[in-house]
Amino acid sequence: MRAVVQRVSHCSVTVDGEISGKINAGLLVLLGVAPEDSQKDLDYIVDKVLNMRIFCDENDKMNLNVQDINGDIMAVSQFTLYGDVRKGRRPSFSTSASADVAKKWYEQFVETLRKTYHSGNIATGIFQADMKVELLNDGPVTILLDSEKLF
Repeated sequence: MRAVVQRVSHCSVTVDGEISGKINAGLLVLLGVAPEDSQKDLDYIVDKVLNMRIFCDENDKMNLNVQDINGDIMAVSQFTLYGDVRKGRRPSFSTSASADVAKKWYEQFVETLRKTYHSGNIATGIFQADMKVELLNDGPVTILLDSEKLF
């Protein structure tokens, strides 16, 4: 499982001209799923998202996590995180999970966040939709996560 986590001042997702989700300050999490992902992978990503200290404290040091600031979280499915362009110029998505598998883990990710995080708003995009994601990256701060710890 992979995630791109961005610290945002605000974020919204629009599908077919309608806003499907909107948050204030917090995190945008783009989540990609691999075919072999398990509960262990999901738990790793959820723990990192909720506990990464990427928000500044009163001394302007990154010592606070999203829970400490009562921030919001926007979760968006993103199969292209497993896009491979090492050969040729068109990405191969052969290492991305099938839509059925990815949807199951994406929904489980959102459900787990909602069960374990009660301070802020949890918003989502729409799985497999053509989404327009608008955000104001704060910092900018962008962190890459991989449950296999490849980076």
